[in-house]
Amino acid sequence: MHKQKTILHLAVCCALTLAANTALAQTNYNQVSLRAEASVEVAHDLMQVVLYTEEQDNDAARLADKITQTLNQAIAQSKQSSQVKISLGSRYSQPVHQDKSQKVIAWRERAELRLESTDFAQLSTLTGQLLQTLSIASMRFNIANSTRVEHENQLLGQAIAAFSERAKLTSKALGGKDYKLVSLNLNSQGGYQPPMYRSAMVMKAQADESYSTPEIEAGTSELKMIADGMIEVIH
Repeated sequence: MHKQKTILHLAVCCALTLAANTALAQTNYNQVSLRAEASVEVAHDLMQVVLYTEEQDNDAARLADKITQTLNQAIAQSKQSSQVKISLGSRYSQPVHQDKSQKVIAWRERAELRLESTDFAQLSTLTGQLLQTLSIASMRFNIANSTRVEHENQLLGQAIAAFSERAKLTSKALGGKDYKLVSLNLNSQGGYQPPMYRSAMVMKAQADESYSTPEIEAGTSELKMIADGMIEVIH
């Protein structure tokens, strides 16, 4: 009797599993994956400059003090530019060895100053002034966070509208009366395009204290919002 109950229980479980799989197959039968996107070309409105000072001395303490004084002077000068954000970058020192031996004959130290601003004219002028005592490591342009969010919010609505339109066309093409949204994923992307800057950036100030101002072309980036999802065609 117990064996019969066990066989009956297994038969019921198999029947339920088969019914569930059949229902799942029927549910997914009319589902279609779709992709739509919206994009816009956005001008870079954030300028980022990394300057550095590098010195060598046989006295490590004197070298550190010299680097600190140069940085402090540059920071004080940068603070006069109200629209420029200032921060310190990496700073490190390393021994200088005599030829291929292990004997340390001096120390070399390097420290970075990072500047950032949406006011290109102000940061460009400041950079030219600071090149009297510092050297340039890099200059790049990007999209400010507030600008990026503003454009992404606009693209969000456009991507959803494009997905909806594509869903309607797909449903109609498959002979459906309408569609039901099963899932939708939204992802933003941004492609960086390197800016152009001319040789004026690496020029030092002249003896008459007229500073060379970098000539810049900020460039653009493409912002993109991608809508990936699945619909169920209703017949």
